[in-house]
Amino acid sequence: MNASSKTSEPLRQRRKQARPSELSAAALELFVEKGFAATRLDEIAARAGVSKGTLYLYFDSKEALFTAVIRDGIVPLIESAEAQLSGMLDDPEGMLRAILFAWWDNVGATPLGGIPKLMIAEAMNFPDVARFYHQNVIERGRRMVEAAITRGIERGLFRPVNLDQTVSLFFVPAMHIAVWRHSLAFCEACQQDPREFLENFLQIFLRGLRATEKGTP
Repeated sequence: MNASSKTSEPLRQRRKQARPSELSAAALELFVEKGFAATRLDEIAARAGVSKGTLYLYFDSKEALFTAVIRDGIVPLIESAEAQLSGMLDDPEGMLRAILFAWWDNVGATPLGGIPKLMIAEAMNFPDVARFYHQNVIERGRRMVEAAITRGIERGLFRPVNLDQTVSLFFVPAMHIAVWRHSLAFCEACQQDPREFLENFLQIFLRGLRATEKGTP
């Protein structure tokens, strides 16, 4: 084997290893642009610069591609957040702030921010993907928020609340701004600043959650 062949082998191997992520990135772009149901596998292959046959070497369906987008794009972010935030339980307000803005910076403000809209639109049509998203993203995110609120109540910083409802309420503005960004935002003459929107929500949310201090109405 000559030197050129030796050099090209690792390059081909790296290229082969990169293809699944390239295909999932192309799939996400098209899913957000066209919707999940309207996107064809040959379009994904073309966007990624490979043949449809090559795509089938890695993924046997659009559902498998969508699952890969969630597994490779969002799940690692959840795992990282779980590890980082576990040390913030003694600062429940700071933990809630960190969760909200980490979600926006790493998901909402990126191409991954199109996934909530896709899930709302397509969940009933592709239940296996929806279940994967719910178990690996929604449920784990809820557990982090629930831990912060529970600790705040235990320490007397937050008033007792309906935990399930309050956790759901925490995520509503984040979902809204992500869906709005990928739907009706183009209609606004003056675009909202997402971080200002979320900061305003967080101030109102925390004010309602804080325990009433003695002598304070």
